[in-house]
Amino acid sequence: MRENNQYPRVSVEVLERFMNDVLTKVGVPPEDAATVADVLITADKFGIDSHGISRLKPIYYNRIKDGILNPVTKIDIVREGPTTAVLDGNHGMGHVIGKRAMEMAINKAREYGMGMVAVRNSSHYGIAGYYTNMAADAGMIGISGTNARPSIAPTFGVEPMLGTNPLTFSMPTDEEFHFFLDCATSMAQRGKIEVYARLDKDIPEGWVIDNEGRIRTDTHGVLADLPKGTAALTPLGGVLEETGSHKGYGYATVVEILSAALQGGAFLHALSGMKDGKKVPHALGHFFIAINVEAFTSLDEFKKTTGDILRALRASKKAPGRDRIYTAGEKEYLTCLERTANGVPINESLQKEFLQLVEELDLDYDFPF
Repeated sequence: MRENNQYPRVSVEVLERFMNDVLTKVGVPPEDAATVADVLITADKFGIDSHGISRLKPIYYNRIKDGILNPVTKIDIVREGPTTAVLDGNHGMGHVIGKRAMEMAINKAREYGMGMVAVRNSSHYGIAGYYTNMAADAGMIGISGTNARPSIAPTFGVEPMLGTNPLTFSMPTDEEFHFFLDCATSMAQRGKIEVYARLDKDIPEGWVIDNEGRIRTDTHGVLADLPKGTAALTPLGGVLEETGSHKGYGYATVVEILSAALQGGAFLHALSGMKDGKKVPHALGHFFIAINVEAFTSLDEFKKTTGDILRALRASKKAPGRDRIYTAGEKEYLTCLERTANGVPINESLQKEFLQLVEELDLDYDFPF
């Protein structure tokens, strides 16, 4: 297996332009294509390879071609109050819907101290941290979550019921980067397994179980069996209450409720993308919360206290053999600096997808592979 730094690299500017061109070719309006590309390239810059350009073809391009994702996004306001709103995304581009929703939440928080927007009938919206960082950029606390197609089995269960359902937070600090925690409520998400598949590498033990409760590590077999319901992701904490499985299961359920019950949206198996053997829109739900720090304290004081907490954590005693402690968002910041300067590594599987898209859409790109 080749390490990431051995793959050819493509600059973030070229990747972003490529994604723009692919999306506009399949009918996404230029302004919306720019939003989608920005969300995806942000994931790649942060090193979240499971949610960056690797999702361009299998998720967005293919679903648009299959007719289950609307390239032109129409957003309806279902209900709105001073601090709240419910939006219907009409199965459009989740990134466009998510950006609009968080902008609304931020504007409400700017005026009233807090804002929350719930969304129904959306689609995969990329990394949740993109939207929470929007709030942190505005000097606010950002919170977001989304449900997804069933893949997590409940504690003591083996049937995929819940999505990987990230619960994500961003908070401004007095450092160069936000406190930024964006992770699934499962031990690993499907996108991470897809990264292992691209590298032809077995997944670690404890990520996946089969319908007999046995641990699975065969990456390609797992990806084939997850949609069939004969394999399932485990919640954070694994399969045992003793290791905290009930905690991950509980948080995943919280996200499911907040992504469906407030907005009258779909949930659990209704998010599978299949009905009567045919592909249908995934009808995902999201929620976005913005909290205006200055409704509680001065922004500078909040940033300093937050920074002091993070610096104290990083300065605490290290475990034997460890020379550094990180805080959430730090690794993403450092990776962003490196990839912005040197480009994003593109593995062989992704290279093939690039070349296929170039040929299918008659694009003019000369990639270094």
